[in-house]
Amino acid sequence: MRQILILVTGVLCASYSCPPTPAAQNKQIVQRYFAEVWNSGKLEVLDELLDPQYINHTPSTPNPPPGPAGLKPIVAAIRKAFPDLHYEIQDLIVNDSMAVARVIMTGTQRGDLFGQPPTGKKITVNQINIEKIHHGKIVEHWRVTDELTLMKQLGVVQ
Repeated sequence: MRQILILVTGVLCASYSCPPTPAAQNKQIVQRYFAEVWNSGKLEVLDELLDPQYINHTPSTPNPPPGPAGLKPIVAAIRKAFPDLHYEIQDLIVNDSMAVARVIMTGTQRGDLFGQPPTGKKITVNQINIEKIHHGKIVEHWRVTDELTLMKQLGVVQ
């Protein structure tokens, strides 16, 4: 009986396109965040993905304004410094309210990076990003970047 119920449920879902689970939606949100915002520089997508009261807890960007308006200048500055910036998701773990992404950030520094003049050097840096998601919007963000490796690759430190 249980096998029949599972089969019928599967057929119904396939026939009627069951809506994605919250975890599946959160996965799509994070994938879109990296693909469209960071990799393509579409800052307007932040208005769709971030809650108006979004909080960025990243230590290297202390107390930015809340919401998309606080993140847009950060993304713009980093993309200006690394015009070929690319994030590749290595691992993505999601549930109904959180997502954790282990990513590799690559790019070539062609512009100023928060006061650091262009070096023309390529970077490959690991990050862990944690997103709290509520009602289809990212409401809080934490990021840990291997900043020592970043600074070494740019020649800022030995």
